[in-house]
Amino acid sequence: MLLSTYGSRGDVEPLVALAVRLRELGAEVRVCAPPDDDFTQRLADVDVPLVPVGPSARALTLSGPSPSSMPQRAAALMAGQAEVLPGVAEGCDVLVATGMVPAAAGALSVAEKVGIRSVSVTFQQLTLPSLRRRPLAYGGRPFPPEVTDTAVLWEMDAESNNVLFRQALNATRKTLGLAPVDDVREYVVGARPWLATDPVLDPWFATPGLDVVQTGSWILPDERPLPDDLAAFLDAGEAPVYVGFGSMPLNGSGDVARAAIAAARAHGRRLVLGRGWADLAAADGADDCFVVGEANHQALFPRVAAAVHHGGQGTTMTAARAAVPQVVVPQLADQPYWAGRVADLGIGVAHDGPAPTAASLTAALDTALAGQMRARAADVAGTVRGDGTGVAAKLLREAVADGGPAGRVGGVGGMYRVG
Repeated sequence: MLLSTYGSRGDVEPLVALAVRLRELGAEVRVCAPPDDDFTQRLADVDVPLVPVGPSARALTLSGPSPSSMPQRAAALMAGQAEVLPGVAEGCDVLVATGMVPAAAGALSVAEKVGIRSVSVTFQQLTLPSLRRRPLAYGGRPFPPEVTDTAVLWEMDAESNNVLFRQALNATRKTLGLAPVDDVREYVVGARPWLATDPVLDPWFATPGLDVVQTGSWILPDERPLPDDLAAFLDAGEAPVYVGFGSMPLNGSGDVARAAIAAARAHGRRLVLGRGWADLAAADGADDCFVVGEANHQALFPRVAAAVHHGGQGTTMTAARAAVPQVVVPQLADQPYWAGRVADLGIGVAHDGPAPTAASLTAALDTALAGQMRARAADVAGTVRGDGTGVAAKLLREAVADGGPAGRVGGVGGMYRVG
């Protein structure tokens, strides 16, 4: 099986989990992802081959590319996929396509060319048309403020996908000997997409014409111990506050590290600061702040008083399962959605805007550190499922066993399928 994505750690980590589970079921698995050292090492840790495609996701993120360059970047990515993936996909039974729309479109086209089955998977529901909510707006293509009709907004979203990606996609498909597509979003989503999110954190409601298979989140149980020096820091005092923003560069957000330290100290708390792609560092040499690079969040989060983060799906899910109150400081894309879900569930605080200050973080921690929020976080943690990876792996194995023709993989739509 070939698992394909292009994006940040939050796009790659679920495929690591799925790859491990599929191998346990006897499948041979490869992952196609950006060539970053982070991803190469993470996959090497679980002995899964990485097929590198596209430029470094970290370098691209930190460079802050202009939204106007998106069509050119998408074209280059799909051209790279068309060059690399056919040889890798040949002989596979199923291709799993995830990541940004152009990345998924290119991978699905390769599966079509090679004549194997495929499945389109998203790790957030905001790209799946639904009259219950607005679509995400692409950078440089905001929705007119006077347009409030949800159906119209989704029509505009389809138009944006076509304007940004259709020409490049059809050029790639031409090189593969495939017919052009008229509607990029419809091609990527298909009639039966998979939604790899937890139904408590991210409930999906039936939508006419769209038979969504919600598997649950793809999580790999992480048995890695915490670094000795971090474990010693945790043991040396009261539970600290964790602050980390993963793959987010935090461009234009001010001195986030200094603000986080001040907010933690205002509550008499120590701080664990995740370095991340923003390369956060301690503002002074005081011993109440510990800076960590790579660390097992599944082991770390149960030992902190609150988790301040960017609102990626994976981090939000890990914090929810750990029963730790959250402060979500969303930066882009689906992160405001996850911040809203955390607030709606009463398990954390949605920070107003992407640039936190000492005052705003102090105020948010006032709420997050209150006893009633920790109690609510514990209640919700007991309802969050942990078997989504197994559900997805079983569905994929069933698809192979069915021996059906090339095309999209099916499943049981509109429900959470327990293996």
